[in-house]
Amino acid sequence: MFCLCMFGCQKVDTKKTTFVTSFYPMYIIAMNIVDGVDDVELVNMAQNHSGCLHDFQLQSDDMKKIESSTAFIINGAGMESFMDKVINELPDVNIINASEGIDLIDNDEHNDHHEEEEEEHEHSDKNPHVWVSVSNYIKQVENVYKGIAEVDPKNADKYKENMFNYVKKLEALKSQMHNEIDNVKNKDIITFHEAFPYFAEEFGLNIAAVISREPESEPSAKEITETIEIVRNTGINALFVEPQYPDTAAKTISAETGAKIYTLDPAVSGELNKDSYINAMENNMKVLKEALN
Repeated sequence: MFCLCMFGCQKVDTKKTTFVTSFYPMYIIAMNIVDGVDDVELVNMAQNHSGCLHDFQLQSDDMKKIESSTAFIINGAGMESFMDKVINELPDVNIINASEGIDLIDNDEHNDHHEEEEEEHEHSDKNPHVWVSVSNYIKQVENVYKGIAEVDPKNADKYKENMFNYVKKLEALKSQMHNEIDNVKNKDIITFHEAFPYFAEEFGLNIAAVISREPESEPSAKEITETIEIVRNTGINALFVEPQYPDTAAKTISAETGAKIYTLDPAVSGELNKDSYINAMENNMKVLKEALN
């Protein structure tokens, strides 16, 4: 009777450890780290087809998810422009910043082509597309692991094992990509969104022009005309669009210059698969090798 009473009266904590990620790239990182840990729930705030969070508006349901989480995993570097609201309204939430300690690129460092747009729109001083560089992505994986292990120490060993296994695969990917891309004949590229400066920096590519900073907006007639001149003057024969956004402007430039259109994926949307980032980067490697040779 005594034993039954003692054990029967013990409070059992059935609440799961819950990690909320801000958007798709962070979800893929967390998915790899928490893999196989039964008492953990992983929730992605933005839909996996949403793309970057440039115009994302927090809803009340989003705030509830963040408030009830064990930790909120963000890209940082200015990608989540709503973080002031989160911090002000939810001061006790644990925030894991995946970009902590990573050197950031100035937004205009690879682009002198948007003075008119800068007058009309406010942009962060730093480019937030950190994860598109494989080297930076590896650092983000390590940052997320440290944050997750800190708030859930009982599963730290499993998280560490998962992190090492994922980083090993990413290091192999990085080595393969350098072997294939470092010696391409032509290093000049034109993109239609500022997602690739970190990628270009890692692989020694030169971004000759970025047509539109705002991925949902169409470039002006002036931008298109200037880009046509750049293509003609430099002999660039490849235009790189992203699968998440329209390629209307690229088709116009291609028709005027003969430059071919290729697709580079910044890995901001796709299937909820642990290897989706690796698959996207492997495909980018093949596309670049074909286009720049």
